[in-house]
Amino acid sequence: MLIRFGYVAIAFGIKEGSPNKTVTVKKLSKLENAEVKLDLLRKILRQNLETTRRILLYNQAHNIHLYRLTSKLVPLATHPEAEGWDYCSEFKEEFADLGRLARESHCRLSAHPDHFTLLNSPKSDVLAASLRELKYHDSIFRALGYPPSPQLVLHAGGMYKNKKQSLDRFCREFAALPDTIRQRIIIENDDKVYTAADILSLCKKLGAPLVLDVHHHNCLNNGEELSELWSEIVSTWGDVRPKIHISSPKSEKDRRSHAELINVKSLLPFLSAASKLDRDFDVMIEAKGKDRALFTLLDELERTPGIKRVEEAAIII
Repeated sequence: MLIRFGYVAIAFGIKEGSPNKTVTVKKLSKLENAEVKLDLLRKILRQNLETTRRILLYNQAHNIHLYRLTSKLVPLATHPEAEGWDYCSEFKEEFADLGRLARESHCRLSAHPDHFTLLNSPKSDVLAASLRELKYHDSIFRALGYPPSPQLVLHAGGMYKNKKQSLDRFCREFAALPDTIRQRIIIENDDKVYTAADILSLCKKLGAPLVLDVHHHNCLNNGEELSELWSEIVSTWGDVRPKIHISSPKSEKDRRSHAELINVKSLLPFLSAASKLDRDFDVMIEAKGKDRALFTLLDELERTPGIKRVEEAAIII
């Protein structure tokens, strides 16, 4: 069973490896000339695209085949201050180049719209903002040259005092999404409201993949064992390679926040359970240490009996 590992957005292993450069709304709004505003946004986007390109080359050099794009790639993309800016057309060649580079290096790309993207919100303004966020991410993957497939991670949202009604509302809004957006969505269990079992039922109903967050499951469950759920979770992916998220709690008092590194001991029980199904899958590391956490974890896994490291960022069990 082959397991590949990846990380989120920032590469500490290269100089100026953050593609998250942006500008505050306050600073941008002080610029009276519309063209000056656009020039600033263009400059920042160009930097972010170039940094992303360097990250993809770095990933290629280290055989990292899994990477999450930053949602901040385009500065203020969904804010009224940047409304009407056709960044995908202006930077068509740069986006296409990134897409080609990722595909040639067999790097699986994904994104995770922020936690304010709430399809089940009863508030119309929140829903409208969430749809803008999803359309923005869809436009990025279109510009990269990626057809719709499981690429965008989304939480089910809040409870809003009634769990069933909130899930029903999610289902209605999910069904109303444009096909190209709906087909890109992967739904994740969270650490406050919706367990892995809840999201499994939701994904079966919607025909959407479930991206299992092991840390969230450890924070929130009703006694379900992942060994009992794993085969059903995998089945939601069909022929697509399943993906999970891992992280470790920052401390005993702050269990929801992510630590700098991954505690390998907390991951081993899941890997043991998953190995019984013998299905290849990918692991997204959501640690503050980003690529540093990835290499540290792989070094530790390499020293674990029964695990063989086959690349810098992949193992066989």
